[in-house]
Amino acid sequence: MEQNSETAAPQTGETRKTIRTFAFASFFNDMGSDMIYPIWPLFVASLGANMAVLGLIDGIGNAIVSISQALSGYISDRTRKRKIFIWLGYLCGAISRFGYALSATWQWLVPFRILDRAGKMRGAPRDAMVADLSIRNNRGGNFGLIRTMDNAGALVGIVFCIAFFPYLGYQNLLLIAAVPSLIAVTLIVMNIREQRLEDAKLFKGISLGHLDGNFRLFVILSAVFSLGTFSYSFLLIFANQFGFKSTTVPVFYLLFTLVATFCSYPFGVLSDRIGRKAVLQISYILWGLVCLAMIFADSTWMVVSAFILFGLHQAGIDTVQKAFVAELGPARYRASALGGFQMIIGLCALPASVVAGLLWDRFGMQAPFILSLGLTVVSAGMLFLVKERP
Repeated sequence: MEQNSETAAPQTGETRKTIRTFAFASFFNDMGSDMIYPIWPLFVASLGANMAVLGLIDGIGNAIVSISQALSGYISDRTRKRKIFIWLGYLCGAISRFGYALSATWQWLVPFRILDRAGKMRGAPRDAMVADLSIRNNRGGNFGLIRTMDNAGALVGIVFCIAFFPYLGYQNLLLIAAVPSLIAVTLIVMNIREQRLEDAKLFKGISLGHLDGNFRLFVILSAVFSLGTFSYSFLLIFANQFGFKSTTVPVFYLLFTLVATFCSYPFGVLSDRIGRKAVLQISYILWGLVCLAMIFADSTWMVVSAFILFGLHQAGIDTVQKAFVAELGPARYRASALGGFQMIIGLCALPASVVAGLLWDRFGMQAPFILSLGLTVVSAGMLFLVKERP
């Protein structure tokens, strides 16, 4: 008989240690990632790429994220093993940064971008472990803690980038960025102990029959929303073309990450109290406000406000969406459900970024935000039809 994870997940010392280890590993990995993310679009452009190419590279990366999470989630459920996917994912991120440093043209970035984003194979198995170790009343908080540490690491990486990029340049910064991810690998290997929950032979694979209509509706509306949520790179390039200097652009990345850091845990706790759906609606509204600010931007304060709203949006959706999927999907197939969900929205992110780049080049930098605003309204309306489990 399947164990009821809502009542049978005692918060033991070992459980707390596992959650903390995931939090610190996430801190270090994102420290490395966000040493380069603030200058990523500028780096790609420096190798001869236009906006359409930037959208393609980022879109391919997001698609790989989706596929890797789906595969790792399925295999993780099939073998009842999580840990190997987590540390291997962090290792892929570290190796990819060495590759970026060696790239001489934008074409060289593609295979290393694929490797980098394939590192997200860690996502579904890790999230499944967190969900399994949590109960209904603390699941949002646990996901919020990990997301907060994730963003805190990003803050350290961004500050490092802003302070040292003028002296290090692209290549040296990329090489240094690999080190924190190697620390994350060590933390997972040394500190995480997993126990097989059940005989792997009992797992026959997940199918649509295991997913109710409520879960499917949420996947569909999330896919619609993802078709309009293009890469953050477009927001940074928008700020640059609006008139902010290239040396100032990383500060905008710092701004929205700072907001997301301080708001992720509160959003997670809020979702434990008022429900996941309500917080997701708030996050959709916040993204809609980002789009409106970019469409009608006529001052530097509107652009600054857009990045603050974007940080709030990220804090809400990144924290609560995973907890919601973990609860809507069947507990026994949790990693598969999380991975499959990420696959669908990630595959939608590929055309989202490509179309955004094409609209930008052809009709101007407001065009992608107009399309995204419309899709956001549709998604928010569909969310009212989703029923939250008690």
